[in-house]
Amino acid sequence: MSVIGSTALSFSEDQAMILDVARSFCRDQSTIPAVRALLESATGFDPAVWQQMVDMGWPGMALPEAVGGSGLGVAAVVPVMEAMGRSLLGGPLLSSVLAGQLLLRSVAEPAQETLLAALAAGAPATVGLLDNHDWGARQIRCELGVDGVLQGAKQQVMDAAVAEWFVVVAQQAGEPVLALVAAADVPAAARREHTLIDCTRRAQAIDFSGIKVAEDAVVRGPRVASGLRDLRLLGALLVAAEAGGSAAACLDNTVEYLKTRKQFGKLIGSYQALKHPCVDILVGVDSTRSFVYHAATLLGEDALDRDAEIACRMAKAQATETLKYAGDRAIQFHGGMGFTWECDAQLYVRRAQWSQQAYGDAQHHRKQLAHLLLDH
Repeated sequence: MSVIGSTALSFSEDQAMILDVARSFCRDQSTIPAVRALLESATGFDPAVWQQMVDMGWPGMALPEAVGGSGLGVAAVVPVMEAMGRSLLGGPLLSSVLAGQLLLRSVAEPAQETLLAALAAGAPATVGLLDNHDWGARQIRCELGVDGVLQGAKQQVMDAAVAEWFVVVAQQAGEPVLALVAAADVPAAARREHTLIDCTRRAQAIDFSGIKVAEDAVVRGPRVASGLRDLRLLGALLVAAEAGGSAAACLDNTVEYLKTRKQFGKLIGSYQALKHPCVDILVGVDSTRSFVYHAATLLGEDALDRDAEIACRMAKAQATETLKYAGDRAIQFHGGMGFTWECDAQLYVRRAQWSQQAYGDAQHHRKQLAHLLLDH
């Protein structure tokens, strides 16, 4: 018997079709020159491209048909995130999908159908999760008073500038709750831009203090804690899928350079000292895909079980370490040019640094895996 329990791995026809479409779309819409052109923009993405993603139904893929979604589940989002990672395509898809999943897994049907329908229709949303900059922290400091007024700030709120809704994680009487806040209720003075090392992404620190939340916009109950646990695991998995795609593109970029750059009259790609790390990256990319789609195979509509948790954590640890190694080698193999902003290796190493930390780094997940695998 395997120490990790389930070893199921499947790649459905739906996932294959979605991956083909997503790769083609991202390749056409997010070339490296297009990515670079958006690095200094306010949102980090092209609104016209985002609208095309909405028209294809990507924001609602994982949501039920009852609220206007496709009912395909989170597993269908995995190939989309992989394709987006390969092309470094920006946009609020990750934030919106995770906000939808947190709501969906924390409420009893048919609560919050209106907001879920808006998310399925493409209204960007995001989760106010972090009370500080530690992705591993579990203590909730943001308070929702008995009068329905929030007190507290959230850090690194992804895509906050374009989000129409915030799902704010707070506590009330010692229990976790979700406060649904419309973007119009968050004043400009409460927002502060938070610059991320990954220049394709945008985030803000937001002080929600003083914002009153209507009673019907608060989600309470035992499912909230379970929903938050699933959020962290699903976030880790989707970031892993994206990182896997970025690592594959980084490898392609590096190998192409090794095939054209000459030193001492020979192509530098002919040297074993450069070949072997490239093979290590390729093995890491293939391993990442196996871990990611193994985790996707185990996902369902119910709360994630032990096997799914193990799979998500393994995928995150493998994917982000692979991308970090690929980015480091890309910088090294490009020589002095690799340290310049003009070299595309910079884009991947910056993506690697953000992906490593988001929803817990490899060390964090391996520490949790030690308890799951060895104490069981």
